[in-house]
Amino acid sequence: MKRLSVITVNLNNARGLRKTLQSVITQSWSDREIIVIDGGSSDESLAVIEEFRSHLSFVHSGKDAGVYDAQNKGIALASGEYCLFLNSGDYLASPDVLSAVFSRRRDEDILYGNMIIDYGNGKTRLGRMPRRITLEQMIGDTLWHPVSFIRRTLFEKYGKYDLSFRVVADYHFFLRVLLVEQVSYYHTGVTVSVFDTSGMSSQGKYRAQQLEERRRAQELYFKPEVIDRALHRYRRKFLLNRVLRRIGLN
Repeated sequence: MKRLSVITVNLNNARGLRKTLQSVITQSWSDREIIVIDGGSSDESLAVIEEFRSHLSFVHSGKDAGVYDAQNKGIALASGEYCLFLNSGDYLASPDVLSAVFSRRRDEDILYGNMIIDYGNGKTRLGRMPRRITLEQMIGDTLWHPVSFIRRTLFEKYGKYDLSFRVVADYHFFLRVLLVEQVSYYHTGVTVSVFDTSGMSSQGKYRAQQLEERRRAQELYFKPEVIDRALHRYRRKFLLNRVLRRIGLN
């Protein structure tokens, strides 16, 4: 069994797919398999897949019910101990990322790191994940999937992504396993990936649906008053940090 299954979902993003796959095959650490789930692309994506075919363990191309349906198909094909969802356009930050994450034997259910956010206009910033994941953190943000190595057996135990959440199924999964089931996790401190902000979760047209689905996920597990208190704490901390940044203290 491989240590890691890298699952890449793609639809009509040949350029991004090439960048993603290139970042994986050039890693100095190779105890991994690569799975590509293509949604029936009509651009040059299939040619890119053929270009990298010798490096790929599994390829599936065909219509799906959205990105999380595609990721579920990837999970079903995966055999690695951990899964990393690195969708087309996102890429590993350096050739030694996987070596840095897996150089020490860790047994936590979820390993995660930091992420460079690329705004596509020459501007980037480093997003740092906290060492401790709390409801306050999950109310204001999430655990970013391109930096999260998820033990595959969690999907067997708790189920794959719930397709009733069209745009935040990964958020719902993390909310449940981290805060309700309290699986083990570890922040590696490694800058894992570069995130392409042109993806679905970053598009403004999905913002209202994202907020509605996040609230629905939260209310599955927490009372409204608990959610509101966590939201209030998050907003206070956010405003404080913004003030500190303006005066150069953060």
